[in-house]
Amino acid sequence: MSVEAGFWGVAGLLVLLALRVPVALALIVVSFGGIAWLLGFGPALGVVANTPYSFVASWTMSAVPMFLLMGFVAYHAKLTAGLFDAAKLALRRLPGALAIASVFACSGFAAVCGSSLATAASMGRIAIPEMIRAGYAPSLAAGSIAAGGTIGALIPPSILMIIYGVFAETSITQVFLGGIGMGLMTALSYAVIVLLIAWRRPDIVPRRPIETPGLTAGDALRGVWPVLLLIGVVFGGLFSGLFTTTEAGAVGAIGAIACAALVGNLSLDVMKRALLETLMTSASLLIIGIGAMMFTRFLGITGLSGFLSAQVGDAELSYWQLMLIIVVIYVALGTVMEPFGALLVTLPVLVPILEAEQISLIWFGVVVVKLLEIGMITPPVGLNVFVIRNVAQRHVSVVQIFKGVTPFLAADVVVVMLAIAFPSLVLLLPGLF
Repeated sequence: MSVEAGFWGVAGLLVLLALRVPVALALIVVSFGGIAWLLGFGPALGVVANTPYSFVASWTMSAVPMFLLMGFVAYHAKLTAGLFDAAKLALRRLPGALAIASVFACSGFAAVCGSSLATAASMGRIAIPEMIRAGYAPSLAAGSIAAGGTIGALIPPSILMIIYGVFAETSITQVFLGGIGMGLMTALSYAVIVLLIAWRRPDIVPRRPIETPGLTAGDALRGVWPVLLLIGVVFGGLFSGLFTTTEAGAVGAIGAIACAALVGNLSLDVMKRALLETLMTSASLLIIGIGAMMFTRFLGITGLSGFLSAQVGDAELSYWQLMLIIVVIYVALGTVMEPFGALLVTLPVLVPILEAEQISLIWFGVVVVKLLEIGMITPPVGLNVFVIRNVAQRHVSVVQIFKGVTPFLAADVVVVMLAIAFPSLVLLLPGLF
């Protein structure tokens, strides 16, 4: 009976999500109703009363607002504004240099942000108009930034990875290290795509080197030193073991404020906007997390997770068969749901199965974030695409942007296949530290 109740709960959740009920509300309603059905109204009310505090009061979860504050201060104080110029200077002789520079500038922004949406929006404002002036097709210019924005959730500090680490009860630092490898593979694959398009279609991506008159190496270094300093201090301390994840977030937030003050961009307006966006984003993430924690408890009571793990074991699925099922699930969810909701709805079911199959949760955390980010540029939702549309309204339509991201989606497929076929590509850095 309990397992049957678990199936009914999952079905009810899917129905509510299909009806566009907010993810957090759907999770809470299903969990409360399911626990009340199985154990009674009193225990269900107790779960509602206790879960918010037990989840929000987690020491690890406090890293989320700290890293968000670091990213929003860096963004509003324009600490990352020099990344695109530095990338242009370094890559100026390559065919398609502006598009490649955009991708690597997104990677640099990701190291102080943790959000693909913010990465796409920030780089889009800077790079898309310049690429179009240089003769790039608007679809490719916008598509490269939309795709490059997905690196924002792969290279640490990734908010998705922090949430994953909390729910999967695995080392966030190790997942971060794996994310560096996945982020670099993604950036390199996107650069290869741009080079191939420049070779085959110079009418879409100009082959000629770009000119950077008046821009010297010294100018570029002055523009990026705040980002380099933040990365060095935060991740040097985190990966050396000097800081915990939460401490690294706090150091990063303080460091971003200090760097903003040093470059003269710290103001009351900057702090107000950064704090408001941090509070709003943190609140939305935490309420979804509370709902997911309640749903996890509901599934634990029903025994559904254990039942599914046993069924997978009895079915004797091969590694590739299991991975294919998981990839299909996340790609399908990514087309209709935002990443945090898709992650937290599925983890309570999938983590016990992965543990039973002895699949590394560190590796899976990196792969699942990559799969979720593919959904950010996949129709019909494709949140990054709509962010770029808002940023570049005069230059490109939604249909053109989806057309522009198609080659980069092909690169994503290759990267995911490599990560599944050779897990050591993801686990190399975690193994070294």
